Amino acid sequence: MIEAFVLLTLEVDKVEKVLKEIKKKIPEVKEAKGVTGPYDAIVRIEAPDLKELTRRIVSDIYRIDGVIDTTTAIVIESAED
Repeated sequence: MIEAFVLLTLEVDKVEKVLKEIKKKIPEVKEAKGVTGPYDAIVRIEAPDLKELTRRIVSDIYRIDGVIDTTTAIVIESAED
């Protein structure tokens, strides 16, 4: 399983709409939140492999109205409790 954080740049006043649509259309999305800073939102997504992760980002997230750009950070290490 691959986990990644997708940082989104969105059109003004479309954060809530985009996040709701992402959560509704993409079951692999585990969290979707509006944030402050250089990005407008962050999404945590899991996929079985890199091909599926790429498909979800390029074919699904990028096609949502209001999404301008994405930056993806793939998790390579995690501290387990």
